[in-house]
Amino acid sequence: MKNRGWSVTFAAMGINLALGVLYTWSVISKGVPAEWGWSEADKSLPYAVACLVFCLVMVPAGRMQDKLGPRLVASIGGLLVGAGLILASFTTSPLGYVIGFGVLAGAGIGFGYASTTPPAVKWFPPAKTGLIAGLVVSGFGLASVYAAPLAKWLTVTFSLQTMVLVFGAGFLVVVSVLAQLLRPPPAGFVPGGMPAPKPGAKTHKDDFGPGEMLRTWQFYVLWFMYACGAGAGLMVIAKLAAIAKLQAGVELGFLLVAVLAIGNGAGRIAAGVLSDKIGRKQTMFICFVLQAALVMLLSQAAKGTALSAVPVMTAISALIGANYGANLSLFPSVTKDYYGLKNFGINYGLVFTAWGVGGFMLALLAGKVFDRTQSFTFAYYCSAGLLVTAAAMSFLVRPPRRRPVPATA
Repeated sequence: MKNRGWSVTFAAMGINLALGVLYTWSVISKGVPAEWGWSEADKSLPYAVACLVFCLVMVPAGRMQDKLGPRLVASIGGLLVGAGLILASFTTSPLGYVIGFGVLAGAGIGFGYASTTPPAVKWFPPAKTGLIAGLVVSGFGLASVYAAPLAKWLTVTFSLQTMVLVFGAGFLVVVSVLAQLLRPPPAGFVPGGMPAPKPGAKTHKDDFGPGEMLRTWQFYVLWFMYACGAGAGLMVIAKLAAIAKLQAGVELGFLLVAVLAIGNGAGRIAAGVLSDKIGRKQTMFICFVLQAALVMLLSQAAKGTALSAVPVMTAISALIGANYGANLSLFPSVTKDYYGLKNFGINYGLVFTAWGVGGFMLALLAGKVFDRTQSFTFAYYCSAGLLVTAAAMSFLVRPPRRRPVPATA
């Protein structure tokens, strides 16, 4: 039969280009008018709630994707994202944005995101898992390249509320249309380059159910590592515009967000390809160590120092984005490697809760610490410490033990 792998991959990438509106929150929050009376913690809350809801919804959405297929689940995601942003556009209160952007759009992003990687990787052999996962999720990271400057232009030219309304209507249509192109391969499909299994031969249990996965210690190590890597990156993404203004004295937050997005998208593809070549664990270690060093460099950026120069801040932002983005291709790839494809949707949904918890805790921490100290220093040091811990733990993790089972069972 015709291999639809590449059409599914690029449709999934397109959906993620729309869902990546999450990463424009730094620009959106900076555009909140002073007369609305929001504190820095208020500006952190819708984004933090969106991250948390996103990751929690990934679990039931992943199960629905496994059972009902990706098209229905992705369509639900498009409707929820559109409805949430449209609702938020009619309010000026933090609570309105928590409900619209945080709860509804966050849930929609979870439904859409859960439906993109599983159908794409199933069309390709294991040797391309990192590449395909990286391509699919790169759309989410690259979204800010167009969304950040567009959000700024719409906000300045019209208003914040108009910008949110336009995004809501546009993403509702785009995601719902592209969702119709998602389809998994039929039962018995064998990707090119893989030998067909011999009848009666013995194999190993490669497909773990969610309950079986939760009984392996590897799940908890991977979860903690993911929370550290994602949380550190999401903290910077949420506050990058404010960091640039406070520490470097520049009003180029939207530019830094776009540059970080390019690094974010490119890092997902590069890490996926690298992990296919040298292994997931080795790539994780490299990314965690580099990210810890970059966070510490960012903490030293201040007006009047060499690190505050726009080119230097731009380079740091791009590299932080790349190392953060690497998590989003490495962890779905290692989940598929360790626990198989049959229940990949819900299994990765459970692993992905680490992304939301890490993002929620560190983004909220950054806002609250800033309100008390007018500085992000503590949040930087906390993130760097967690990243070093995650790098050390990468030496511990290994595939779960598989028991032989008859191929015909």
